[in-house]
Amino acid sequence: MEIHNPIADRKATHLEKHNDIRVDNYFWLNDKDNPEVIDYLKRENDYNDRMTAHTKDFQKDLFEEMKSRIKEDDASVPYKLNGYWYITRYETGRDYPIYSRKKENLDAPEEILFDCNKEAEGHAYFKMVGLNVSPDNTLIAFGVDTVSRRKYTIRIKNLVTGEIYPEEIENATGGSTWATDSKTLFYTKKDAETLRSYKIFRHTLNANAEDDVEVYHEKDDTFNTFVYKTKSKKYIVIGSSSTLTSEYHILKADNPTGEFTVFQPRIRGLEYGIAHYEDSFYVLTNADAAKNFKLMKVSEKDTLKENWKNLIPHRKDVLLEDVDIFKEYLVISERSNGLNRINIKRWDGTDDYYLPFDNETYTAYVSTNVDFDTKILRYAYNSLTTPNSVIDFDMDTREKEVKKEQEVLGGDFDKNNYISERVWATAIDGAKVPISLVYKKGINKNGANPLLQYAYGSYGSTIDPYFSTVRLSLLDRGFIYAIAHIRGGEYLGRSWYEDGKLFKKKNTFTDFIDCSKFLIEEGYTSSEHLYGMGGSAGGLLMGAIVNMAPKLYNGIVAAVPFVDVVTTMLDDSIPLTTGEYDEWGNPNEKEYYEYMKSYSPYDNVVTQEYPNMLVTTGLHDSQVQYWEPAKWVAKLRELKTDTNLLLLHTNMEAGHGGASGRFEALKEVAEEYAFLLDLEGIKN
Repeated sequence: MEIHNPIADRKATHLEKHNDIRVDNYFWLNDKDNPEVIDYLKRENDYNDRMTAHTKDFQKDLFEEMKSRIKEDDASVPYKLNGYWYITRYETGRDYPIYSRKKENLDAPEEILFDCNKEAEGHAYFKMVGLNVSPDNTLIAFGVDTVSRRKYTIRIKNLVTGEIYPEEIENATGGSTWATDSKTLFYTKKDAETLRSYKIFRHTLNANAEDDVEVYHEKDDTFNTFVYKTKSKKYIVIGSSSTLTSEYHILKADNPTGEFTVFQPRIRGLEYGIAHYEDSFYVLTNADAAKNFKLMKVSEKDTLKENWKNLIPHRKDVLLEDVDIFKEYLVISERSNGLNRINIKRWDGTDDYYLPFDNETYTAYVSTNVDFDTKILRYAYNSLTTPNSVIDFDMDTREKEVKKEQEVLGGDFDKNNYISERVWATAIDGAKVPISLVYKKGINKNGANPLLQYAYGSYGSTIDPYFSTVRLSLLDRGFIYAIAHIRGGEYLGRSWYEDGKLFKKKNTFTDFIDCSKFLIEEGYTSSEHLYGMGGSAGGLLMGAIVNMAPKLYNGIVAAVPFVDVVTTMLDDSIPLTTGEYDEWGNPNEKEYYEYMKSYSPYDNVVTQEYPNMLVTTGLHDSQVQYWEPAKWVAKLRELKTDTNLLLLHTNMEAGHGGASGRFEALKEVAEEYAFLLDLEGIKN
């Protein structure tokens, strides 16, 4: 029996801006309280189920295969904080973490802080964040979300009695910060509608949350605010940031009812971050045209910019990403030619060296280092072919101890069976775009290999080449996996990001297409076997490339895709919109409106052939509202001229991050992989 795809009713809405009228036939889908909307989403889900019914067993097999590589009874490497070792562990057959601690040494009895498997009972979605122990070790604050809308409720638990106090702080980010007295808690509230983090409050233990004191209100709706304590424990810090600008206020942690003072007032375009050590602050900043950032130092007594002194100068070819401060050492995380580097310097100037790394497809980063007075630096390392390792490095002796290597279960993984490499494609404007590749040994460059090309390409977010046990399910079936380090990310420094935003956003899309063409020209794959994948802003990328180069790809996976750019950026009631003007532009200005409209995937769907497509979303998504992909699919159904697959799967219980359980998320990956493998005729 022939299966007919769903058709959404066309109900024209005229959207006018700058004397330009857009006719949106599917605007009505943005009302999830409308039963017709839910009915349409359910019809799409039913169609997806029926069209993929022949792959359901394969999806289950893929899920079990991916799950079987993961050590179920796993635990994090313990870290020590204020006299306790903290551990996150999982138990076989259970989806959620167990948080625990041991006093002074790892042989001490385990004290369970939370068993999230118990906490999650009765909830389709559960997430706990922001675990924050008081300085006296007797209390823990934590945030819980059971809807997947990223609005957390903060509670406080007494670690001596096990009692959870009655006070509930709603509409929060989930994170919080204790003052020195272990009685005062600072936290961030979100605007209930836009979800912007906009106010900092002070809560006193055992008081009614309704009586909490507002200590900061970020009134500029392009900024978000947050609060934390310096690693030195001396200061509570309130930060405010937009895409281009930052500002901080500070208060001594032992004076929680005092007044916060501004560190350096905001200046549009001035970005800075602060860390505290002894009697000084260390400022990571783009001040004085330091596009790739530099490190400066200032006395805690007078923190204004005119007093900042250069410590590590700006370098044109090195992006300064972060610093970690220890009692005797300064550790600098930087990026050169796309590669992570970790630089270690003694404060007294007697030592200055880099950790050695040996290939072009690795990721290395400074890990959890909560202890200030230690010689041990904890960092992590992995590559496209090498599982993740957590390493404790003695900065004095330069000896390293591998604390944990990620186990790949199943018995048949051998990293020597895989090859990784970095190649460079030439973009349409001559820029050289790096691509990280991994594949199984023995592959011939004859154009017949299936290849999955992944990218993100926005917000300066860099997708480093990383190891994935899940990805082995593709590699072992002959797929090549490629990460395209396109403009809009920061892989090649700050300029790489700036060349892929605002009026240069289209570079992100053309870079991806040019990488695809290069991979075809070099024989890695062909259009018949090439697939693209991206999520969120990477889903925008997918939407743009299928409009621009639909015949280049056999299939596309677009997860929670941001595809209705103009309408969303004109609606300042939607979460994230106003804070993103510096990323995409403000379409209330005509030039930005016209440029956005020229690439917005929804606005540029035309009568043409499109590749096979799987589109996923979550009904409760707070970042990319479900109606964007729903409208996009409806319009594609109306206009596309081919008989290729077009599938929409809406998770009716989850949001932007998908399912919350540790293994539930693998079912979504199995669905995506089965879609790709089925298109290649690979059935098992």
